Amino acid sequence: MITLGPFAVQRDGTLSPRSPGLRPALRFAWRGRACEALMMEGTLRLRAMAGRIPSTAERNADRAGTLRAVAALPPDLPEGWRLHLTADHRLALEMRAPPQGTAVAVLGEMVRFAMAMDPYLDRLEAAGA
Repeated sequence: MITLGPFAVQRDGTLSPRSPGLRPALRFAWRGRACEALMMEGTLRLRAMAGRIPSTAERNADRAGTLRAVAALPPDLPEGWRLHLTADHRLALEMRAPPQGTAVAVLGEMVRFAMAMDPYLDRLEAAGA
């Protein structure tokens, strides 16, 4: 076994948290957005900061239009995905996947998540988020 940051890597390439209680994550960016793949509680959580609701102080921002577009998005998301508003008015897209054994499998899930996010990011950008 070798260690790779917070991960323990077995001879067969299987990843696991190095210590109990750790929540190891791989961070990446997609289309300029912060994303992460977090291993926790027997699942892989994939999350992206997809946009932000404009402030009322921002001139020329169509806050109402953005809110309408954001409200219309959840029914179109893939099963198991969710969109939620963070305390600082950012929009987080999130999904959970079954645990992935190897680094290659985790990277595959990260790529699938990023690619599947594209049409939703396009809609949020068009709405001003």
